[in-house]
Amino acid sequence: MGLVQWLKSQFLCQLIICYGFLVSGLLINLLQICTLPLWPINKQLARKINCKLGYSLTSQSVAILEWWSGTEVTLYTDPESCRHYGKENAIVILNHNFEIDFLCGWSFCDRFGLLGSSKCLAKKELSYMPIIGWMWYFLEMVFIKRKWEEDETCFVQSLQNLRDYPEKFWFLIQCEGTRFTAEKHRISMEVAEKKGLPKLKHHILPRTKGFWVAVQKLRGTVAAVYCCTLNFRNGETPTLRGVISGTTYHPDIYIRRIPLGSVPEDETECSAWLHKLYQEKDKFQEDYIQTGRFPGPIVTAPRSPWTLINWLVWTSLLLYTLCLVLFQVVTSGSILTTLATVFLCFAVSFGVRRMIGETEIRKSSRYGVPVNNNN
Repeated sequence: MGLVQWLKSQFLCQLIICYGFLVSGLLINLLQICTLPLWPINKQLARKINCKLGYSLTSQSVAILEWWSGTEVTLYTDPESCRHYGKENAIVILNHNFEIDFLCGWSFCDRFGLLGSSKCLAKKELSYMPIIGWMWYFLEMVFIKRKWEEDETCFVQSLQNLRDYPEKFWFLIQCEGTRFTAEKHRISMEVAEKKGLPKLKHHILPRTKGFWVAVQKLRGTVAAVYCCTLNFRNGETPTLRGVISGTTYHPDIYIRRIPLGSVPEDETECSAWLHKLYQEKDKFQEDYIQTGRFPGPIVTAPRSPWTLINWLVWTSLLLYTLCLVLFQVVTSGSILTTLATVFLCFAVSFGVRRMIGETEIRKSSRYGVPVNNNN
């Protein structure tokens, strides 16, 4: 292990990363709240400002993935299709198999300049969470409760709101609705058998209702469906903690561009179409495991330096401010203030350690991987 990699693995560096992301996130949330008076006056301008603010936060995660951990997403796609990426609105179907699949999806968005304006389907509970949840609220993400009777009106209205969106956008959707686990896969395949559907080996059955509604409401606004199939070389099992610790992973994404006109309008036919698409994705995954690559050529889309610049600026400013505050506390001569500051630092450190540890425990429960909690 080299010196740089050793430094990346140290808890202090991880604490600095978390500190920068959390504090900058709260500041960005505050700036987003300040745009509220602008919405009734100039809605489109407010949307554009929130796109930039959202990019300033989300791109930090991409910078940590690409520049800190050195993880670079390899894209397999048709060069002709690649010419459309970033120049049209699209529905992007993503995997939900890995802990960092969302980061890889954001990296794909960033390569084509749509990270700040991309949308996703998220749990309603997330909209109440500071930082990511509040940011998504101002970015007009589509929030659902996973109960169609309660979601239908809000879901349809959220999609219709995107019809006049001032920026090009991708609507990211994970049709399985939940992350892949052995237990969920077993239950899903029991359902497939009862419905007479072909069994999948590497995916859970897609939930077709939401996809069909999204296609119907975005017709005329969205030009294509991008079917993305993600896997990692050499059987890697990536974790968020690994990324923060500087571990380099090797993700490959196979992207197929399907014109929206090819997707049936009838709900039953659209459902059958989506099931067939997932059978094809399953075949691609099986071939990848056997050969170590996806079909088609590799397209080079360089990572953006702006994610790194934005991250370094935020981290530098916040660290400088923190050092000034700590210096003033130490030189103030107040023992009580100094002790309170030390206690606060230890509390934050303990909280970050606990958060990282719980991430590993959740990974363990999902994949059946034993976790060593001795550290």
